[in-house]
Amino acid sequence: MATLASTQPFRIGIPKQVLDDLQARLHRTRRVRVLENAGWKGGSDPDYLDALIGYWRDEYDWRRHERELNQLAHFMADIDDARLHYIHEPGLSVRSVPVLLLHGWPDSFLRYRLTIPLLAGAQDDYADDLSCDVVAPSLPGFAFTGQVGAPSEIPSIQTSARLLHRLMTDVLGYEQFVVAGGDGGSAIAQSMAIQFPASVIGIHLTDIGWHEHGGTLTDIEQKYVAAVQRKFMEDGAYAAVQMSQPRALAASLNDSPAGLASWIVDRFHSWCDSPRHLEHSFSKDEMLTNITIYWVTQTIQSSIYGYLAEARQPSLGMGEHVDCPVALALFPRDMTGALPRRLAERTLNVVRWTEMQSGGHFGAWERPAEFAADLKGFVVSLADPLGQRTLDGYRARKAV
Repeated sequence: MATLASTQPFRIGIPKQVLDDLQARLHRTRRVRVLENAGWKGGSDPDYLDALIGYWRDEYDWRRHERELNQLAHFMADIDDARLHYIHEPGLSVRSVPVLLLHGWPDSFLRYRLTIPLLAGAQDDYADDLSCDVVAPSLPGFAFTGQVGAPSEIPSIQTSARLLHRLMTDVLGYEQFVVAGGDGGSAIAQSMAIQFPASVIGIHLTDIGWHEHGGTLTDIEQKYVAAVQRKFMEDGAYAAVQMSQPRALAASLNDSPAGLASWIVDRFHSWCDSPRHLEHSFSKDEMLTNITIYWVTQTIQSSIYGYLAEARQPSLGMGEHVDCPVALALFPRDMTGALPRRLAERTLNVVRWTEMQSGGHFGAWERPAEFAADLKGFVVSLADPLGQRTLDGYRARKAV
């Protein structure tokens, strides 16, 4: 039987009753009793959370941010039984390379909102005749894509990669393209490169994702792995819960906006460039727009189900290697620290290695100009006849 794929424009428009219900719940928020000056140890800072909830209730304007988001070109793609939300901004130059941007958790397509116009623009320091056709989806389980498949189905990295490949090829008509990702998006990018080597001409990552590493590790690699394990023991309770009991957690977060904000803002604080100055990286408005998207779409449960799927059966296993060119743009305050290049090269064909001067786990959001410049530089290098590959044989068909 033939598979079906189609697309149509989409505008974000949250019903008033949903926003009224959110307001009512915010007004009924009960503050947790904690010791004074508790700070961020043991979870979100109760004083900061109080201020954030108060701002959400009394000052935050969702409709203003909704209008700003709708300035981007949103679409919905129907691919068999799945309905996938994505942003598609064509490049402005004559030469334009398709680039798929993949976010992670607990962010959303907002990770790339400031990056999209920089990539689609024709003028930059690298090549004034090359831009990017940018595609930035809400991943399966997230935001306006939401649950894909039956409620009992748990989306995996591999199945998400296959769905996104169909978006790029069957829906948008691109034969070859570049994929960029971080966090869960990094793992999906690698899975796409492994499953569809004829389509993916390169991947750009801000971390190496959830890949298992075989063989004997060097001393430096062993120290790094041990440091990551210690970090996980100190700050990885969120993942342990989401890998084992996501439904138990989601029941409370889906019912309480204060609880949802506490769970998400704690991760942004832990992984940002400067935990002492959280709002230097993310303003209250930016933080609340991301949290509100989770709330109004009721996707906290479906967004964390991937942790359970990967705990049961990792998508990227021993012996799997990404053969296409790989660029790594590493931000110094990412949660895993300074990555040894040799460890990355065990599973990735690393041809570009950039150590950023500042930024954390959400580097594309915190440092959009630096991220866009490095990604554009990687795309240009793929087109360089002196590089490993040339785009001459990989020119993508423009979507009509």
